[in-house]
Amino acid sequence: MIFSERLKSEREKKGWSQAELAEKIHVSRQSVSKWETGKNYPTIEVIIDLSDLFGITIDELLRSDKELKDKVIQDSKQLAHPKWKTFFDTVFMVGVVLLAVKIILLASNYFFGTNVVIPEGAPRFISNFLPLFLMVVGGIGGDSLKDKYI
Repeated sequence: MIFSERLKSEREKKGWSQAELAEKIHVSRQSVSKWETGKNYPTIEVIIDLSDLFGITIDELLRSDKELKDKVIQDSKQLAHPKWKTFFDTVFMVGVVLLAVKIILLASNYFFGTNVVIPEGAPRFISNFLPLFLMVVGGIGGDSLKDKYI
């Protein structure tokens, strides 16, 4: 039994109209109608609510409907996307801030005659290339999410 048929069957077992079901899960009656006719699918959050409401497992709702399973998988990937996007955006912005600080220090030394010195040796190498490295990693990481998650 596909999802639309299963949803209608479970709703009718409870003796609820589409409007009553919609009210219980906080969606419109039109949404329930579209789900029951197979024109649209609910989000994973709504599927969980439906599962709880009908007292059946999510597996029982999804197992026979390949298109809905694919949608749920895609939704879960999109839920993971913002977390990684935030991480890579933060890495990129840290690189930008470090680069800005370096440029401000160099400009300050040149134009105002200050004498702020970046230590010699490994820290100098890090101060020169770390901002660029972070910007590249953040940019590539964020861009790769488009292919993986969306």
